[in-house]
Amino acid sequence: MKRKNENRTRIIGLRLSVDEFDSVSKKWKQSDCTKLSEFVRKKLFDKAMVRNYRNRSLDDFMNEMILLRRQLEQCQIGFNESIQRLHQTDRKPDVLTWLKLHDVHKRTLQTKIDEIKARINQISDTWLQ
Repeated sequence: MKRKNENRTRIIGLRLSVDEFDSVSKKWKQSDCTKLSEFVRKKLFDKAMVRNYRNRSLDDFMNEMILLRRQLEQCQIGFNESIQRLHQTDRKPDVLTWLKLHDVHKRTLQTKIDEIKARINQISDTWLQ
């Protein structure tokens, strides 16, 4: 079976008043659509939509976890770099410099891990109530 090409290359510009946009935005937030364009497309082509299905607290949690994951990845990169430099360095002054930097990255990484644990505990306490 041949798959239909889903690339959307045509644009429709639409101007709305503030009140009209607020009304559309309110309906969009009550739907299961993650993007406004998806919502408008479904409305325009009379496709079925589920109302009040999305779990906003889960969406907020996921956005926060994505942000924390990015920060954690940055910490991990710095931590791994300092370890790699430590293994490559033969001179004592360089080793001391990279050891200090390694400790900074290690503390930053541990701080981010603690933030993630605290946030997960906070959200799980909220959900279990």
